[in-house]
Amino acid sequence: MTIAFTFPGQGSQSVGMGKELADAFPEARRVFEEVDEALGEKLSKVIWEGPDDVLTLTANAQPALMAVSIAVLRALEARGLSLKDKVAYVAGHSLGEYSALAAAGMFSVADTARLLRTRGSAMQQAVPVGAGAMAAILGLDQENVEAACAEAARIGPCQLANDNGAGQIVISGAKTAVELAGKLCVERGAKRSIMLPVSAPFHSALMAPAAEAMRLALSQVVASPPFIPVISNVAVKPLTDPAEIAAGLIEQVTGRVRWRETIEWFAANGVTTIYEIGAGKVLSGLARRISRDIATANVGGPAEVDAARVALA
Repeated sequence: MTIAFTFPGQGSQSVGMGKELADAFPEARRVFEEVDEALGEKLSKVIWEGPDDVLTLTANAQPALMAVSIAVLRALEARGLSLKDKVAYVAGHSLGEYSALAAAGMFSVADTARLLRTRGSAMQQAVPVGAGAMAAILGLDQENVEAACAEAARIGPCQLANDNGAGQIVISGAKTAVELAGKLCVERGAKRSIMLPVSAPFHSALMAPAAEAMRLALSQVVASPPFIPVISNVAVKPLTDPAEIAAGLIEQVTGRVRWRETIEWFAANGVTTIYEIGAGKVLSGLARRISRDIATANVGGPAEVDAARVALA
């Protein structure tokens, strides 16, 4: 059995996530305390009590989701799981790549929290509210979506942001261009084009100021080679060189999250089971739709930690 751990991205957050975990496992609670200390505020209170509109702010949601994922890992490790011995690869969806790197020892939890706070704030500030947009295109192949984006780009930036697989592609850019591209995709045969309730056009060229902010932030953090290879969002290959990984993290801000290809890479390279570590079940659902050859499980609460510990023993 070859195991990969994946880590969720923005949108998986919910008020109360990780609370049962922190109550059940002292090791998990210490992760939330460490994140609070790193940020100089009680993010844990927002995670567990809300309000929802504060938790969903990009600058909060990103370190919050990382905290839950690492809390799950610490609970597993405290019960005898050795990541180095049991997990062949890690990967994360967008911000989840930072969680994956923290799990694999490239960044400390405190540094990861600060990096994600910087990332979230910079992404939010890169574009005036309302100027950018994202849309999910359902039921259309990548080639046709790219063609629609290229045509719409005549009036503003527009590009593929996430290739999530199973007929779901997210596009991002200037609001008028995204709206036009959505209409063109429907004309080309898409089942639907759905404008997403996001606060900024993530993973588009409009995020260039945020990419520069991350270049500076990453240059100031001590990074160690991860003890488990990470499958990069932009390169879709296993990486262990910190400089190469950091370059990918910078490119990721304006580039595409190639999640479909990541799961296909797992399937082609012998991965038999993917555990989604942290809040929600989004990535498990995507993996099942992309590859029928890989079993999936999600680990987010105490009962799931116990089940995973037994399965991975």
